[in-house]
Parts: sequence; C-alpha cells; structure tokens
Amino acid sequence: MTTTRRQFLQSVTLGATTLTIPSPLVAGAMPVSGLLVASPLIACNSYTWNTFYNRAGKIWMQDPEASLSDFVASGFRAYEPGVDSLKQVQILGPLLKKYSLAMPSLYVNSSLHNPNEADASIAAALAIADLAKTLGTRIIVTNPNPIKWGSADNKTDAELIEQVRNLDRLGAALRKRGLTLAYHTHAPEHRAAAREFHHMMLGSDPNNVSLCLDAHWVYRGSENSQIALFDVVKLYGKRIVELHVRQSKEGVWSETFTPTGDVDYSRLASALDAIKVNPLIVMEQCLETGSPNTLDAVTAHKQTLATAQTVFGQ
Repeated sequence: MTTTRRQFLQSVTLGATTLTIPSPLVAGAMPVSGLLVASPLIACNSYTWNTFYNRAGKIWMQDPEASLSDFVASGFRAYEPGVDSLKQVQILGPLLKKYSLAMPSLYVNSSLHNPNEADASIAAALAIADLAKTLGTRIIVTNPNPIKWGSADNKTDAELIEQVRNLDRLGAALRKRGLTLAYHTHAPEHRAAAREFHHMMLGSDPNNVSLCLDAHWVYRGSENSQIALFDVVKLYGKRIVELHVRQSKEGVWSETFTPTGDVDYSRLASALDAIKVNPLIVMEQCLETGSPNTLDAVTAHKQTLATAQTVFGQ
C-alpha cells in the first residue's frame, strides 16, 4: 500500500457530467472550537477507503454508488473526501443527499511554497471551498505540497517564508467566506526539528490558520515519538479544529482502530478535553505494507467506528 494521498487524489476518477447542486445538507450541529459543523457524528476520510479498496483490487469511487453504499453500510454518516477539482465536488452533491451523508470537512491539496504556483493553487482551493460550502462544509483541510513526496529534500527558509505567507492568505480568504482553514501535515514537515511545521504555526495568524492534527503523522514524522505529539498539543492545542485518527502497532498501521497501541488515544482525548477543545473527529485507519489482512472494508470500518465512539464520546 504505497499510494500516497496526493497520488490518490490525482488518479481518482468520478466520471460524470452536469449535475445540480442541492441545498446545504445539515445533519445536525456540533460546536468545533467556535465553529458550527454540519454533523454531530464522527467522520471518515476517503483515503482510508482507498487503501482498503486497493487491497481488494478495486478503486475507491470508480463506481460512486457502490463506494458510498459501502461507506453507509459501515455506519459512518459524515464523509471527508479528498478532492482536486470542482467536478469531484459537483458529483458528490447529489450523492450526499441520496445517502444522507454530511460533509463537514473537505481535504484539498495546495502548492504554496512556489510563488509561480501559489496564486493558482489558492484560487483553485477557494473555488472548491465555495462549492463545498453549499453542501454544508465548514472546514477546509490542506497539506501544502512537499517539494517531492518521498524526497529527503527540505524546503529552503525562503520557500517556508513564501509558504506561510500564502497559507495565511488562503486562511484569510476562507475566513471571509465563513470557513476555517485547517493546516495538516504528513511526515516530511516534522523533519529537521519540525521547522516547516512550527514555522507554519508560528508564522501564521491563528485567526486565519487552524490545525488539523494528524496524530499518527506527527508521531511517525518525529521518529515515533509520543513526546513530540503531546508537545504539539501543549503548544498549539487551542488551534486544533480537527483530529485525524490512525493507530499502529509496532510501527505498522492496524487494520482497525484501537485506543491503545503506538499512540495513546485515550490520553489524547483526555488532553483535548482538559483544554476544552472539541475538534471534529475524522477516522483515517488506513492500510500499508504489513498491515493485518483479516477483515473486509465494511467490517473493519464498523469496528473502527464503534471503538472511536467509545474513545471520543461522540
């Protein structure tokens, strides 16, 4: 399971043409660090389903009806898709309504460290956000593009200065639209004393840029350190509006979510509760090489959701 989220977004095809976008879908209301998110439920990201489908020799959302039927059968009622285009959001509109799914958040890639690409990247993200807002989305998650996924190269100081300026610009534009930008990281941002991650947080206006804490990528990117993870909560906990959840055991992603393993999620839930932060919980229990292979996608996600509801109290 070596496909990255970025590669997944670039390869996914949804095959439709003109569609009518329905009125905003609101399945309830839930305060999330001052926001009103259109779902009281634990959500699930599309990338986890991509890895399960990949293992079964299928492609997530190649057949949207079949894919979302599985999603609903697992018990999830809130969906966080990863999208790269307006067309993908257009296709989702009628499907969300048909399957009674909320879409409180949406993940979109961006390229912000290169001044020749940043303006177009921001414009594309804002166009997607405008359309997603009509479907009930309130949080836009982005992970600014690494120079090259899998590369050991780090961005220069000049590139980080450019990136944080553009990240703040994007966040300010979203805030004017009544939306919240949640900055997300994978492993590369936590190399070299996490200079990229910390500069994005310290160099941006907290009113414009919130944090989507992907607990396991912080853990793995910090060379498997829970100390680093909980230090991030101490430093930036009040900016966390969304939490991506994935568990591993002995360094390998588990097939289903468990509260204990390499990351102590019970402790994390308590730490967030202690500072009165109530983020949107988004499950991302993905597969990789070496992950157990005992359950089909629907069964695995059912078990993941049941455990998450116990741990996070949703």
